[in-house]
Amino acid sequence: MTSQEGLPLPLGDGRGEGALRGFRVLDISTMIAAPFGAALLGDFGAEVIKVEIPVKGDALRHVAPMFADRSLYWSVLGRNKCSITLDLHAPRGRELLLELVKRSDAVLENFRPGTLERWELGYDVLQAANPDIVLVRVSGYGQDGPYRDKAGFGTPAAAIGGLTYITGYPDRPPVSVPIALADYLAGLFGALGATTALLERERNHTGGQWIDVSLYESVFRLLEAVVPAYGKHGRIRERMGNRTGQSSPIGVYPTSDGHFMVLSVSTDRIWHRMTEAIGHPEWAADPRFLGNPQRTVHADEVDALVSGWFAEHTAEETQRVLDEAGVPVSPIYSIADIFADPQYQARGDIIAPEDPVVGPVPMPAVIPRFSRTPGRVRFVGPSLGEHNQQIYRGLLGLSDADLAELEAAGVI
Repeated sequence: MTSQEGLPLPLGDGRGEGALRGFRVLDISTMIAAPFGAALLGDFGAEVIKVEIPVKGDALRHVAPMFADRSLYWSVLGRNKCSITLDLHAPRGRELLLELVKRSDAVLENFRPGTLERWELGYDVLQAANPDIVLVRVSGYGQDGPYRDKAGFGTPAAAIGGLTYITGYPDRPPVSVPIALADYLAGLFGALGATTALLERERNHTGGQWIDVSLYESVFRLLEAVVPAYGKHGRIRERMGNRTGQSSPIGVYPTSDGHFMVLSVSTDRIWHRMTEAIGHPEWAADPRFLGNPQRTVHADEVDALVSGWFAEHTAEETQRVLDEAGVPVSPIYSIADIFADPQYQARGDIIAPEDPVVGPVPMPAVIPRFSRTPGRVRFVGPSLGEHNQQIYRGLLGLSDADLAELEAAGVI
C-alpha cells in the first residue's frame, strides 16, 4: 500500500485484481478500435480472449515499430489478452465460437456491418447461445444509414466527423491528426458501452444487448460547442491555428532559447494574474483587452504582446514565472522529454512489462487510477495461439485428439 492511507496504488503495481475480475470478454475484432476497447477491459481485470485467424493472426501483429520480428504495437495493444486461433468462416469454427460465447459476458467486433450475419454469427445467433451476452459492434459509420457499408478507418472518420475541417491554419489545407484518434475514441466508447451494459444486466437481470459504436460519431461527440453554434447561429467553425475563438491568449509561443511554450488563458482572472506576473499590468486595463470577448476580437494584438514577452525569456524562465502566478503553461514534449520528465516518473506513467522475445517493452500504464481495485498489466501481447491449449482444453474440455484434428483441418 501507499504511505498515505486512501491514495491509489502506483500505476503498474502488481497488487489488486481489478474491478472487472470475473468477467470474460471475447475479442474477435482486428487492428485498433475494438481491440483497444478490449484492452481497456483487460487492464481492469476482465479475462480477455483474443480470437485470431490461424497462421496469420491479427493484422496488427505486422505493423511497425518492429523489434526482433515482433510488433511492439501488438505488444501494447495485445496486453492482458489470451490469444487463440480460430477460423470463423469454418462451420466447426463457428460452433467453437458459440461454445465460447456460452461461457462469456461480452463480445467485441469491428467488422463491416453485416459481416457477422453473413458468417451466421449475428446477435440473434449469439443471444440464442447466451441470452446474457453483450455484443459491442464498432464500425466506421454505424450499423445503419447510407454509409453503413463504406470502409471505415480512423483518418476518414475524423474528417467526416468534423475534426479535420477545423484543424490547421486558415490559409492552409486541413490537417489530419497523426494518430488513430477516431479508432481509440471508438474503443473507449466501446469499453464504456460494454461496462455500462454489464452493469445494467447485473443490476436488473434483464439479459444482454448489443451496442452500436461508430468511428465518426466518436469524433463528432467531441465537437460540443461547434454544433449549437451552427444550429442556432449558422456559424461555421473555421480553422484558427492554435486559437479557439472563445478565449485569448491561447497558443504556442517561441522562447529566446529556441523552445516552444503552450499558454492557455481562459478566464479574466488568469489574464490579470498573467499580466501582473510578467510586469505588464497595463495590458489588463487596456479597453481592448478588458474581457475574453474583447481579447478574442483583438487576438492578433494580444498575441503580438504575449509573443514579445516569450521571445525575450527562456523556456525555463517563462515556466517559472507563470507557474508561480498560477497561469496554465507547459512546454511541448517529445517522447524523449516524456521519458525524462519527473512527473511521469513519479506517477509511474511508463511501465515496461517483460516480453519473452524482445525483453521489457515500455508502454503507457493503466489509467484511470483506482484506490481499491487498481488495474494492471499482467502480460504483454502474447504469441499467436499461445493459449490454445489453455482455452480449448481447460475451458471447452477438448481432448488432444480434438485439437490435433482441428489443427489439421485449419480450424485452429
